[in-house]
Amino acid sequence: MKERNGMSQGNLTALLSAFGRAYHSQNDSPKIFDDAVANDLITEKESAEIKKNLIQGIHFFSKERAQALQNRPDDILKWITQVQLSPTPLARAAYCETVLINELKLGLRQYVILGAGFDTFCFRYPDLSENLEIFEVDHPSMQTLKKERLAKAQLKIPNNLHFIPMDFTQPFSDKELIKQGLKNEKTFYSLLGVSYYLTKDEMKGLLQHLFANIPAGSSIVFDYADEQLFREKGLSNRVENMVKMAAASGEPMKSCFTYAEIEKILEDAGLLVYEHLSPAAINDRFFHNRSDYLTAFETVHYLHAVKKY
Repeated sequence: MKERNGMSQGNLTALLSAFGRAYHSQNDSPKIFDDAVANDLITEKESAEIKKNLIQGIHFFSKERAQALQNRPDDILKWITQVQLSPTPLARAAYCETVLINELKLGLRQYVILGAGFDTFCFRYPDLSENLEIFEVDHPSMQTLKKERLAKAQLKIPNNLHFIPMDFTQPFSDKELIKQGLKNEKTFYSLLGVSYYLTKDEMKGLLQHLFANIPAGSSIVFDYADEQLFREKGLSNRVENMVKMAAASGEPMKSCFTYAEIEKILEDAGLLVYEHLSPAAINDRFFHNRSDYLTAFETVHYLHAVKKY
């Protein structure tokens, strides 16, 4: 990971995702996913700098919008955030937590968040502290940064939250997870915003390792890009912009998948597709009847897969 101003690109990506969730919580209605805690993990300086950079970057996102919205910075920020920044982080989090809440009703007691970033689940559901063990897995630098932010926000780390440092491009090991309390029982994984940055072999290896030693009925929710990722321009070129920004940042997107490829990778890991949401299905479920700019991102799919019995 490249370092910029003491912060890795992966950390910057997590910060932008948190900013998008915080902006939505404070400004948008109706809510797709209401993360009222996200803003507590972003400093006022960072928030101001992100807003400034987005507004000044309007010509990169759309010359037409730059012309139409000139001298209207709040409208520029709303357009960029709702079109480019927020749709995927909001809807995938909403989908994942809907699945998770249902799993909890079925007796789930352990949740592993892969690539957790500035995830705030345990702080939004403090009532689960006695019933659910939460394991946040991410790069060591990201976890150090998050712990610093939690301390500044006076958010006490609850006893059921465990931090597991890991680099996803390296072979997965569950030793630290087991050391910190992961049991050989039904497990739910989330892998959001990660698959794009792994090679196909890395994605395949990760899924195989994740499910090798846990019981049938365990499951995972993840998002992935389809085979149009590097060809599709998207609304106001937003897909092309996303790919360009990732490449320029030093952490390029590596993988996109046909549905058949994803199905085969899951099959090789002993998993079955329980539910698959295409961009059109995501739009129908999370973005219908809106009067703002928020719509489902082209080429991005969500999937819930379950280990076979």
